[in-house]
Amino acid sequence: MAVGVLGVSGGLAVGGLVLLAVLGWALQRAVDTEAFRTADAVTLLAAEEALPDPLPVAGGQVRVQVIDAAGRVRAASIDADRLVPMVSPERIDVGARQRLTVSGERVGLAGPVRVVAVPAGTSADPLTVLVARSLADVRHSAYVVRTILLVSFPMLVAVLAAVAWRVVGATLRPVETLRRGAEEITGRDGGGRLPVPASQDEIHRLAVTLNGMLGRLESARDRQRAFVADAAHELRSPLTNIRTELEVARRLADRTDWTAVSANLLADTERLGRLVDDLLLLARLDEGPPVRATGPVELGALLAAVAARYPSPPVRLDAPTAPLWTEGDPDELRRILTNLVDNAVRHARGEVVLAAGPPAGPGEGDGGAAGAGAYHLVTVTDDGPGIAAGDRERVFGRFTRLDDARARDDGGAGLGLAIVRELVRRAGGGIDLTDAHPGRAGGPGLRVRLLLPALPDPERP
Repeated sequence: MAVGVLGVSGGLAVGGLVLLAVLGWALQRAVDTEAFRTADAVTLLAAEEALPDPLPVAGGQVRVQVIDAAGRVRAASIDADRLVPMVSPERIDVGARQRLTVSGERVGLAGPVRVVAVPAGTSADPLTVLVARSLADVRHSAYVVRTILLVSFPMLVAVLAAVAWRVVGATLRPVETLRRGAEEITGRDGGGRLPVPASQDEIHRLAVTLNGMLGRLESARDRQRAFVADAAHELRSPLTNIRTELEVARRLADRTDWTAVSANLLADTERLGRLVDDLLLLARLDEGPPVRATGPVELGALLAAVAARYPSPPVRLDAPTAPLWTEGDPDELRRILTNLVDNAVRHARGEVVLAAGPPAGPGEGDGGAAGAGAYHLVTVTDDGPGIAAGDRERVFGRFTRLDDARARDDGGAGLGLAIVRELVRRAGGGIDLTDAHPGRAGGPGLRVRLLLPALPDPERP
């Protein structure tokens, strides 16, 4: 604030100096203009050889003389000297209009005197008209203004400083409140929110924005902590199994079936490897923003390649009748379908149907896809126990496993659907869960609806 007051004070000081300079220039110009007007009037009289004696002037602070080339006074106003010129002839440029400043004692006026010289007469008898006007009024006016500025300047600076102190203090008070709140939140390891001022101004909007940011950071921190805890728990299980198998085999070395032990260790190692791969994939997806790939992919061929990895039954492919093209990374799209089919096979009672259809029309749902446009609909349907409507969004969370028939299944860590959703978002599509066959006895089953952006057939001309 002190810097601001000093800056304003400097600006006012410069403005005062400029005002004084402009005022002095304007007043002196007014004096010169009035003197030239008087001189031009006398010049007309000299041209007509009708100079009166004494010369008529207006005002008591004006002196007029008409002198010849030798410096003799030919005519003068009633108060002017009739013997000695107001300006020595050496300073006069005959034939030019001049402005000169002389001492008041030489003219008989107070203070410095402004003298203008105007040529008159004829070429045979050149004359010069001298008109003198006192600058005492100009100096007095400048003095009065300067005195007023010197008196009022400190008072004005003091008033500005007081106003700035109050205004800046009132403005920064909410900022200081926010600072103390931030310091308290830091002391509490990031918990809580900043106080929001009641005024609907920029500080209020800043506090609301910061609280929103703190909320997102807190949610991200909670998710990270939960993720780390769940990951540590999931990694501990296969490592514990591996250690147990090895300790038992070591104690019972002579009675150990190393073929069974190696099979168990291999299964746990594979489970551990899948879990690590899933964790690394999720970490990679979290690092970068969703990016839609641009490569065209034919869904019919992709679905056939995925279905070929599973026995039939239970997996049955309902292939599309015409080529269906979408955009995305082929490996990521294959990972999406593989995770969905794995999940369906794990819980199906007898059949899993993998199908794709034309672009989704009204009523198909958007599956969370962002924006409007044409989509292809891919479905993975099983006849298992299904998922309750209240849990269909929750199962997309990381390390989420339900407590029913889809709970602690073999090899599942609760990351498959979380990976699917992240990859679907990167592809610019959407996904949701519905009942496969409402009303069927023994359970409705589950139908996964996957919407992927539709592309025109690149093979058509």
